Formats: sequence, C-alpha cells, structure tokens
Amino acid sequence: MTLSRRGLLGLAGTAGTLGTARAPGASAAVPAAAPEPGRVRTGFERLAADGYAVLAGQKTGLVTNPTGITADARHLVDVMHADERVDLVAVFGPEHGFRGTAQAGGSEGASRDPATGLPVYDLYGLSGQKLADLFTAAGIDTVVFDVQDVGARFYTYIWTLYDCMRAAALAGKAVVVLDRPNPVGGRGAAGPVLERPYASFVGREPIALAHGMTAAELALLFNGEFLADNPVGLRTVRMAGWRRESFFGESGLPWIAPSPNMPTPDTALAYAGTCLFEGTNLSEGRGTTTPFEVVGAEGADRRWAQAADALGLPGVWFRETWFTPVFSKHAGKVCGGVRLVVHDRDAFDPVRAGIGLLVTARRTWSGFAWRADHWIDRLTGSDRVRTLVDAGAGVEEIAGDWAAGLARFAAVRERYLLYRSEPGRPG
Repeated sequence: MTLSRRGLLGLAGTAGTLGTARAPGASAAVPAAAPEPGRVRTGFERLAADGYAVLAGQKTGLVTNPTGITADARHLVDVMHADERVDLVAVFGPEHGFRGTAQAGGSEGASRDPATGLPVYDLYGLSGQKLADLFTAAGIDTVVFDVQDVGARFYTYIWTLYDCMRAAALAGKAVVVLDRPNPVGGRGAAGPVLERPYASFVGREPIALAHGMTAAELALLFNGEFLADNPVGLRTVRMAGWRRESFFGESGLPWIAPSPNMPTPDTALAYAGTCLFEGTNLSEGRGTTTPFEVVGAEGADRRWAQAADALGLPGVWFRETWFTPVFSKHAGKVCGGVRLVVHDRDAFDPVRAGIGLLVTARRTWSGFAWRADHWIDRLTGSDRVRTLVDAGAGVEEIAGDWAAGLARFAAVRERYLLYRSEPGRPG
C-alpha cells in the first residue's frame, strides 16, 4: 500500500518546529517557525521536525485522507506508524473515505490498513456521544486532524473537525490540528452567514459561506465561540511561509484532490459559488472533467451566458459551453450552460458569481427549479437567497441582504487569525 499511495498522492512539503501539549480544556497555537523562501511548510512538517513532542506519551488517532502527505510523497499514516516517537493506534476517514474513493454523501466504511495493520474507522455520519464512544473504543488519547480544506462552509471536512472537537471534549481526549493552506486565500470572508435553524452537516454553526480561514484558525474559532461551554484541549500547529494573499499555486505544494470532484485548485476557486447549483435542478458539473467550473442543464442555451456576462462581475467572464455528465444530474444528456473563466483571482468573488448565475438562470431558462427539499437553504444558510431570487432581486440586492451578518462574523473571525496580511492588504 505504501507504493500505491506514493503513486496516488504525488509530492509534498518538509519540516519545522513545535512545542509541548497543554492539558484538556486549554487552547494554544504554536508560534510560527521562520519561513523558508519558496514553499509553505505545513503543520505536519513542523510537528515532525520537533520530534512529535506534542504527541509524546499519547495514543494517537489520525483523521486524514489522501491529502495527508509528506515532502517525499509518503502518507502520514505510513510515516507516523514507522516512527517510534509516535504511538499511532487508529486512523479515521471523513466523507469520501480515508482513500478518497467515495462520491459526495458517501464513505468507505471500516477496514484495516494492509500496509500498517492499523484499524481504519469511518467517521462519516457520526457526531456527539456516538463519535465520543468511537474515540473511547479506539483507545486513543489524542485526535490529530490533517485534511486539506477548500475554504467553503459547505465543504464537510471542517464540520468533521468540529464534530471531532466536540466529541473529544465529551470523551476527555485532546485535539491537535495540523494546518494546511486555504487554497483560495484568506484575505477576507464573503457571502451569507449561516442562521442556526438551517444548521446541518454542510454548516453546523454561524460562519460565512466563504470563511477565508485555515483549518487551524477555524478550530480556534470553534473552541472559543461554539464550544466554549465545554472546550476541548486543543493545539494548533501552524504553517510557516503562508500569506493570506496567497492562492494555492503560490504555496510550492502539490495539489492532491481532497474529494473526487475537486481535481484542481481552479475547481476550489469556483466551488463556493457554483456548488449552490446543488440546490437546483441544474448540473453543477459533476460527472465532467471540470466540476464546478461548468454549470448547465439539458435545454439551457446561450442566453444564460450572455445574461451572466452582462452583469459585469469583477474578475470573471461567463462563456457559453456544452457538456455531457457521465453521472449525477442530467447524466448522458447534452447540457447547455455556462463556463466560468476567472481572469483576475484577486478581484473574483465566487459567492457573488454563484448568485449571479442563479439570478440569470432563473431569468433565462424556463426549466429552472429549486430542489424540492430546498437544499439551497442549507447551502446558503437561510431561506433569504432563495426567496430573493424568486422575487426577482439582483446580485447587489441579495449581497446587501447578508452584509450586516457578514460584518459581524468578520469582527469575530479577526480574533482567531494566525496569519496576517502584508501591510496595506486586506485580511
């Protein structure tokens, strides 16, 4: 399995320094190591370079998937299991599974890793006391989390982190979060903030749709804002060399698809906007080679792209396109639709782009419909986007509706940021 993982996972980063663990109930962020030019150093690299001191004497369980890799293309499970300084006793897989083979809404079930003999537990669908009981049954003292996120509230790995923190607190376990870049940068938050009546696994707590944070920063926010009545013993191991203005291609790290329909950083850039089409009867590009970069449906035509492009949204052009999904919505059907062409990443706002596409789809295609279960409300965090689109509102009116909530979240978010912007750049 080691060789097959090497072939699957590609290349990654090297090492840094760290500190010692705190008792459960306390939170701490490890200070940054001096950045090395040319490449971001991940949290795992710093953990390993410090000799895994924070895990000394701890039976450790690792929450990860194919994105958990080292500089020489080995998986973290292989590396940590082989190192006598770490007592790795269990592996936990999130949605899509430890090996990342399952499609959205699925996982791989429990198994045993043939390379290390370690038990692999399936976390998907577990939370609260059931997840706490699993941690107890696995015989661990500390949960280590290292999974690549993509920066959108409805990407479920951050809620796996949240659920693990909550369950670890219930079970008396500690949590260590190893940080990786937000691939779309962290200059600021965007989009509507979740309202609690609409909470689900695509949004447990009130954060912005595009949160603009890393996993370690989110962990600190979760512990300080949403788990304050029973905080977990938390350590965050930050990166060295990452800037909030950076997109993934500037990190010097390879892109390992964190889920089957997230093949490139360009996918992640569009995702926070075009994933909203999961809440409609249009395809969000699943079953194509460019998921979330194309959206469409059988019967949609060029009027949609023309209307979307006429909005003049900054940083993006919308062009007419056609595609035939091999699975998911409209499988085997030729779909007309829109392709996003991002020509200025700094100016591009994926959430406004997604709203613009919803507004113009409804105006130009008579077949437009929301999913009957109003899944769009779970994705956006309330019923406001849906009702405003139905009322004929435009992009700016819809964005104005969430502005006050976003400003409140931005003020809270600021308290938990581990990395700062360059002077004169927004954070």
